[in-house]
Amino acid sequence: MLAFPAAGEARVGEAGGRDAGAGEARTAAPRPSLRDAIENWCHRVELAPDLAADIGSRKWLRGLATMLGLSGAALALLPGFSAVEAAATMPLGAAQQDEFRSQSIAPLALGADTGRHMGATPLVSPLTGVPERPTVQLTSTLGRGDTLPRLLERAGLGSADVAQVTQLVGGIVPAGDMASGTQFDITLGRRPAEGAARALDSLTFRARFDLDVSVERGPGGLMAVRHPIRVDETPLRIRGTVGSSLYRSARNAGAPVGAIQSYLRAVDKYLSLDGDLRSGDEFDMILAYKRSAKGEREVGDLLYAGVARGGKPKLQLMRWGDGGGNAGGKEGEMFPASSIGQPRAVPIGQPVASTRITSPYGGRRHPILGYVRFHAGIDFGSPYGAPIYAVADGVVTFAGRHGGHGNYVRLQHGGGLGTGYGHMSRIAVRNGTRVRAGQVIGYVGSTGLSTGPHLHFEAYRGGRTINPAGIAVIQRPQIDGRERDAFKARLNRLLGVTPGAALGSIEPAASDPVDAEREIDKLGR
Repeated sequence: MLAFPAAGEARVGEAGGRDAGAGEARTAAPRPSLRDAIENWCHRVELAPDLAADIGSRKWLRGLATMLGLSGAALALLPGFSAVEAAATMPLGAAQQDEFRSQSIAPLALGADTGRHMGATPLVSPLTGVPERPTVQLTSTLGRGDTLPRLLERAGLGSADVAQVTQLVGGIVPAGDMASGTQFDITLGRRPAEGAARALDSLTFRARFDLDVSVERGPGGLMAVRHPIRVDETPLRIRGTVGSSLYRSARNAGAPVGAIQSYLRAVDKYLSLDGDLRSGDEFDMILAYKRSAKGEREVGDLLYAGVARGGKPKLQLMRWGDGGGNAGGKEGEMFPASSIGQPRAVPIGQPVASTRITSPYGGRRHPILGYVRFHAGIDFGSPYGAPIYAVADGVVTFAGRHGGHGNYVRLQHGGGLGTGYGHMSRIAVRNGTRVRAGQVIGYVGSTGLSTGPHLHFEAYRGGRTINPAGIAVIQRPQIDGRERDAFKARLNRLLGVTPGAALGSIEPAASDPVDAEREIDKLGR
């Protein structure tokens, strides 16, 4: 008969048996190695995450630290790049090295800068003498600060020829009139003796726009010869329609930049470029222009500046007194065609570039004194040091310190009109000086009773202040009497010029010399 233990006993015994087995199993299992522990830690921590994702997170910072650490380790273990020392196959001195260089291909690339000659082969037979070239043609350029004697010496002329050429050329062109960049075509002949400098056969250069000069050797020695160049002086007339920008419209019409600037300065004294000119108006400029028979062109001064609207002239300015035999002693000034008529009122110009008015004319509370006081001018807000311009032609009647005005300048214009300019940082004119419209008379400042840099601009008539806004000066006729007819005649001649007529080529005349082709030019083909 079999006997079974009680259920509680069996469970206890079984449980105790299982616990003992498990404890025995845990005790028997081996401990993990250090390498396995490091691998498990690296797998769990992820030291090299994708740095393009989760920027700024702890994982991203951990990856950045890994990258910096590896980079530092790589730089620390970086090997050096010092040259490896090795003995040469054979010791070479300076003479042997130079010999090797002369026999290598390097002299061909470096222009044979060693100066050594290659050894002759059996195919080479020595010559008893080498003939010298009968002539040498070269071109020398006069540099800035250079002189003609130094140029001739560099070209290889002897001292006797240098002195004679300098004397001959100086009799035609003064040394100070030779512009830098002038090119001299020089031809040297045979040497008078072995080791002597070559003799000068000929020298040619452009002395002026209308003159070539050559020094040639004749039976009696060197002599200077003038070669006049035919020049056409038909003025260049450029006309066009004003678009969104007068400057761009003139450039599109082919006007040079310098001519456009001269045109704008001339017109700006009589018309506002911003308010008086409209899209669709016509601009008209005539320039002094020269064409030589050799093809060169030279643009001169602005002779005429005009503005037309609806086919009728709105402004006509012409240069008068520029050395064309005109009387009056005026040196190249632009005069309006209306100046030969009756006196007229001309609006004054702007005293500063800024048009921002900070205080108008009339009563106001003074910013420093604190009570209402009549403001006898207009204040223009402008940066410190900005130039101040005379609004019209006039004479300086006061220039200096003037109470609350600080540094102050007062001008007297025609028709009893005067203007004043206050709070200047610096005065640029003296008492009694005659100034022109647009001339700088001082610079913006904050002297006197002022809270900041600005221009206080006043106007006077009969000694009493008036509102400077919209005032005009009476312009008297500047061309009258004998000059009137000459002025009109010249203006009509200029207006009769066809636009673009000066751009054509000059027809060669039978007397124009034909330049012979030089041998040195033939070699370049």
